[in-house]
Amino acid sequence: MLNVAHASLLTAIVTVIALLMYFWTGFRVGGMRSKHGIKAPAVTGNFEFECAYRVQMNTLEQMVMFLPLLWLSNAYFMAWPYLTGALGLVWVVGRIVYAIGYMQDPSKREAGFIISALALLALLITTIWGIANAWIAVSA
Repeated sequence: MLNVAHASLLTAIVTVIALLMYFWTGFRVGGMRSKHGIKAPAVTGNFEFECAYRVQMNTLEQMVMFLPLLWLSNAYFMAWPYLTGALGLVWVVGRIVYAIGYMQDPSKREAGFIISALALLALLITTIWGIANAWIAVSA
């Protein structure tokens, strides 16, 4: 039982790290607005700002899938308790690589996208696997 509690703690820590990473993207957008004089609600007007904005929005779009899958996997996938948290960390690293690459040149976003997409796919698989096993156990 201790491993499951530690695994949930790791998932909680990963959630906080993911949210901090998202705040970072928001602060970058705010900084670019200030740097380039782009007043809200405008979302165009300077290439560097637009890249920062797209990083933030793409990350938000991904978080809508990431956070529920992270916690569903944590709740139902018991085969390897720490795998969920580890996959969450991989997703965060992928999003950071994505953000840095995109800000350098949008064509350099692919590696980060692939890393985070594979982590998201793995979380989907562990979630489905865990829910299926729970369903089987309840139905038995």
